[in-house]
Amino acid sequence: MAYAICPTTFVHAPVDIVWRLLTLPEEWSDFFDVVVRSVDPSGAAVPGQTVLAESGPRSLRFALEFRFTKVNVRNHELQMDVQLPFGIAVREDLSCIPLGSDQCRVNYHCGFSFPAGWRGAV
Repeated sequence: MAYAICPTTFVHAPVDIVWRLLTLPEEWSDFFDVVVRSVDPSGAAVPGQTVLAESGPRSLRFALEFRFTKVNVRNHELQMDVQLPFGIAVREDLSCIPLGSDQCRVNYHCGFSFPAGWRGAV
């Protein structure tokens, strides 16, 4: 079973700042609701880089795994595979398009797939 969403939003910040926030996973804890546990290899996003993180209330943290599969710096395009709890897999495609010196558009295509059997049905 699969499900896709494709939101787009306008961000009142230069594309370089938005790109930096998305591609420096060691700093994601500063503005996303995640606690980054490890980044391998460390540094800015590169294909094959794996980010292990946790999210959720302090008393019940869920493990998350992000793996960058595409990083196109020149065109501000990212692709990553994400493993969520309960066998849920996500393919994320993001692109940032400059709209001027202080605004950009972020396109986000997200495809969810659920495990087969009763776990996916729940």
